[in-house]
Amino acid sequence: MKEALLEKATDLFLTHGFKTVTMDQLASEMGMSKKTIYTFFKNKGELVDACTNQLFDFISCGVDHICTLGKNPIEEIYEIKRYVMVHLKDERSSPQYQLQKYYPKTFKVLQQRQFSMMQDCILKNLQKGISQGIYRENLDPDFIVRMYFSGVNAIKNVDLFPASLNGMIKIMDQYLEYHLRGIVSAKGLSILNETILDNK
Repeated sequence: MKEALLEKATDLFLTHGFKTVTMDQLASEMGMSKKTIYTFFKNKGELVDACTNQLFDFISCGVDHICTLGKNPIEEIYEIKRYVMVHLKDERSSPQYQLQKYYPKTFKVLQQRQFSMMQDCILKNLQKGISQGIYRENLDPDFIVRMYFSGVNAIKNVDLFPASLNGMIKIMDQYLEYHLRGIVSAKGLSILNETILDNK
């Protein structure tokens, strides 16, 4: 029952937003009373916290799997982007921005976990790319990881990057290209141009 609640709540939050979805709506969707939900989660904040952490764990496992597939670093980072966007429903409800605004404690913990995961994932991607001659050898990997993380968070600020600008998928594609063009070698640029064409 608790797992079903988490699954339904996560789906509703990603579709409609953390602020919009009410416990009454969740109870109606689940065909149960609100009182029953409160036997598992004492309030909406606790439910939001549980949903975000479970979703993060699920996405992290998927990203780890992608990193074992032996793709070249550019293909790998595009595959990770696709995977994350699918499971965040293309971020139509701006989940991260809503978390930051309405559930700042949950957002802060989640951001720390995201940085830790991204630091490991992107660092390995950079090291692999440098060793394969796809990324420039004079990069400072720790600096690049922090810049990448900062940029990914910045484009999720709907005041700076409203969905009406291009839609989140397009914005993320543009950011990814911007990031990669700054770090690829001549060899990597050829691979990047092919990958961009394949992803259109």
